[in-house]
Amino acid sequence: MSTEKIDNVCVTAKANVYFDGKCVSHNITLPDGTRKSVGVVLPSSLTFNTGAPEIMECVGGACEYKLAGSPQWLRSEPGQTFSVPGQSSFEIRVEQAYHYICHFG
Repeated sequence: MSTEKIDNVCVTAKANVYFDGKCVSHNITLPDGTRKSVGVVLPSSLTFNTGAPEIMECVGGACEYKLAGSPQWLRSEPGQTFSVPGQSSFEIRVEQAYHYICHFG
């Protein structure tokens, strides 16, 4: 089941815009201080670097992803997640808009 709504959050109004607008997200903070970002990746092939560990939750659309060091492309659809270690990277391929929540570890 994918997250449809997150209540009682503080939203950073200014968007994070990456890769010439192919990825746009907003940072949110929950009352307990937990940070997340909510965004969309438009059709493209991109490589993201991570600082902290991340869990990517698909809430709409789909993507294919490949973690650093892995030869295998995997698919993520609504309600599915994938984990990315900190200080790492992942490649992502999107054919239609991929809507996500990034849960920072």
